[in-house]
Amino acid sequence: MVNERRIAMELRWCVFVAITCGVIVQVSAPPASAADATRVSLGLSAFYTFEEGEGDVVKDRSGSGKSLDLKIEKPSAVTWKDSALVVRSATKIESVHSAAKLATQCKRSNALTIEAWIKPTNTSQKGPARIVSMSSSSVQRNFTLGQERDRYQFRLRATSTSDNGIPDTGSGNGKAETKLAHVVFTRGSDGRVRFYVDGEQTESRKVDGRLSNWNVGFPLILANERKAERPWLGEFHLVAIYSRALSSAEISQNYSAGPKAGIDPHEAQRRELARAEQTFATKVAPLFARHCLECHDTGSKKGDLDLSRKLAAFEGGESGKVILSGNAEESPLWEQIVSGDMPPQGPGLSASDQAVIKEWIDDGAVWSIDMIDPAVYASKPGASDHWVQRLTVSEYIETVRSAVGVDIAKEATRLLPPDLRADGFSNTAYNLSVDLKHVEAYSQLAEMIVQRMDVLEFAKRFSKSQSLNTDATARKFVAAAGEWLLRGPLDDREVTNYSGILTAVASAGGDYEQGVGLMVEAMLQSPRFIYRIETQPDGGGNQRVTDFELASRMSYILWGGPPDEALLKAARDGRLADKDRCQAEVERMLMDRRAVERSKQFAADWLNLDRLTNMQPNQERFPEWTPELGRDMRAETLAFFEELVWKQGRPMSDLFDAQFTYATPQLAKHYGLKPQEGGLRRYDLSGEPVRGGLLTQGSVLTIGGDDASMVTRGLFVMRDLLRGVIGAPPPGVDTTPVPPKPGMTHRDVAEDRIQNESCGGCHIKFEPLAFGLEQFDGLGAFHLKDEFGNQLRSEGQLVVPGEAKPQPYTTPSELMKLLSTSDRVRETLTWKVTQFAMGRPLGARDATEVQQIHQAATSAGGRYADLITAVVMSDLVQKTRSQDEP
Repeated sequence: MVNERRIAMELRWCVFVAITCGVIVQVSAPPASAADATRVSLGLSAFYTFEEGEGDVVKDRSGSGKSLDLKIEKPSAVTWKDSALVVRSATKIESVHSAAKLATQCKRSNALTIEAWIKPTNTSQKGPARIVSMSSSSVQRNFTLGQERDRYQFRLRATSTSDNGIPDTGSGNGKAETKLAHVVFTRGSDGRVRFYVDGEQTESRKVDGRLSNWNVGFPLILANERKAERPWLGEFHLVAIYSRALSSAEISQNYSAGPKAGIDPHEAQRRELARAEQTFATKVAPLFARHCLECHDTGSKKGDLDLSRKLAAFEGGESGKVILSGNAEESPLWEQIVSGDMPPQGPGLSASDQAVIKEWIDDGAVWSIDMIDPAVYASKPGASDHWVQRLTVSEYIETVRSAVGVDIAKEATRLLPPDLRADGFSNTAYNLSVDLKHVEAYSQLAEMIVQRMDVLEFAKRFSKSQSLNTDATARKFVAAAGEWLLRGPLDDREVTNYSGILTAVASAGGDYEQGVGLMVEAMLQSPRFIYRIETQPDGGGNQRVTDFELASRMSYILWGGPPDEALLKAARDGRLADKDRCQAEVERMLMDRRAVERSKQFAADWLNLDRLTNMQPNQERFPEWTPELGRDMRAETLAFFEELVWKQGRPMSDLFDAQFTYATPQLAKHYGLKPQEGGLRRYDLSGEPVRGGLLTQGSVLTIGGDDASMVTRGLFVMRDLLRGVIGAPPPGVDTTPVPPKPGMTHRDVAEDRIQNESCGGCHIKFEPLAFGLEQFDGLGAFHLKDEFGNQLRSEGQLVVPGEAKPQPYTTPSELMKLLSTSDRVRETLTWKVTQFAMGRPLGARDATEVQQIHQAATSAGGRYADLITAVVMSDLVQKTRSQDEP
């Protein structure tokens, strides 16, 4: 008898390897020469130009990650000449360590290009003689470009070929001659391979399968096999390896550029600029934020110097310019820092911090962001780090429903521990841990799910056969079903493990339905199902995620669930690499109801609406309170959000000033509106001077507690709407709310606190932000007087971080208008939506990309659809960052 639980548990922790794409078309013949032409640099993984002229090392000049330098085994067998290496007798030119970065990058992209400018010594070499190879022996390789007499040959290992890369792809007879030739092999993620010789396409065919079975331990070798048994003689003028398929136009461009063209200087400049911009955002700006902006931001401008904004900083202050690009020694800013005069209080900058500022100025003082925002640098250590993301409870429920058609919501909510909020959201990856209770719950849920499934109907989607008789049939079925359930291709080991379940059932006398059920149960407990696992890029820099990883990112951002069949097919066919096709998929997915529900999850999380479920106001002060009223407040906000964002398609900032809401009869009466019959109904607020927008809804106003705390409400406006930064109160400070009394309102108490020398410096930054809400009590009801008969007021000033002048208002509606038209509030919405989409805090490394997202969304109209589209199409989602990136 098969032990179902043991099989499921043993196969719980599987590894995910996924892939991505490329596209190629016919290339036309290039000009005979083009001295000024430049080479293509995008996707370049390794690059050799043979410029050394002596010695036994060939340097990798790609600039991509860790250099993959090559060592010449027998220097006496080669001769250096002008930008070329002549191999006169048998030797081996092998990488000093494994070519793991090439293997990893190509496995991720499921594509590659091998390009070589070479001149064979003769046309009798065979074996094929190895020109460029990544292999361990004559029968084990990832790829080989070789010469077989008068033709070139390429062997590529894929899941559809042998470990030796057979069947091979040839250039055609007569293409290998004893003259300098440009030889290119490309393979796109769709499996299409093409051979080019001197700009002419000589072969095009399909090599199915993926590159997921490449061995990352193989070295890169020129002129031989690793065991020195397939020597090639001739001249190397250039070798380039790309982790993507070059297009016909790009191959033509490289042919035109010729064998002596190096990396596109413009591309090198772009890389250098990108590095400089990142250095400013991650190293220089944080120093300014911590040490300079207290005296030199837009509000304070001591000495008329504003160091928070790019233009103002370079204009200087009352004494003139303080930053002289390229010359730190002559820059007054540097002089003040090195002398210890800046900052004037506290310890000066450390020696290492001073070195950062000096190097930045000397290197040209590249300033990559419009404004240094202290909120960006107030994030906790680890912000911007990528974490493996466990599915939240709601994502798990939706994933099960979408994958196997079973509604497990009630049981999952009961068995799984709730997801706790961290950094303002409950989907924050670093907080989504797994403990024994999770493991036990996933096991129980998997068993329940399979019991409720129509297992045979599920299996029909992936195989017409209902037999466990042949291993080949079982493996094919497992690969297809696994790709669907685990959201990407399975590697050979995974296919073997899951096929083993079917084999074990068959050998124990079990039937097909039992075997498939146990296999599905095991997959439902796999880390690849429970987590959104991605491969870690190798080679440094931002690298494009695989098509299947991108599909998963898109679906969980837009839907809170797994990719559907159409999105998986787009990933399988390599279409998501094309920006237009990818955006078309986003537009399609936004038409799905799941996108609406996912956006409402964002709203509920951002505003912490789940707290309404457990609210217990003081019954003596609020006898009208019922748990149903709390649920009505939650429903109001979500219905309001859906109406404005989706049905009306208005900009997100209109959430703060829209003149309508939704209410039940009970909630309408609580607000002082004339109740309508029939449950949750829409109410026009254009005639209501005090209502309209999120901040006038009970779901938000209750954040101040029973006493309608101006501290709590003010901090909410400051942090969650204006992204302001404030420190924690000093240790030992009594934070017990001071209650109002006859002759003293909450606002009077707040104004006294602001006047207090020890408290006012902080409280003046956030409590006045709540002055316009004083007339709303702890449950959001509106009053002109408090319980002591004190007159309540609503006038105040809105102080926006980064702006010098406060903006006055006299009524709640005026405050709402200021918020809805505030650029700062719009930027905050961008940061909040982006953080929710990424499932992690955002920090300095993300600032430039978030700024680009904001600009793209604003230009498109500022709607939720515009914003989430800009997020998905951004490098934050389309690419992944190596752990060693700054």
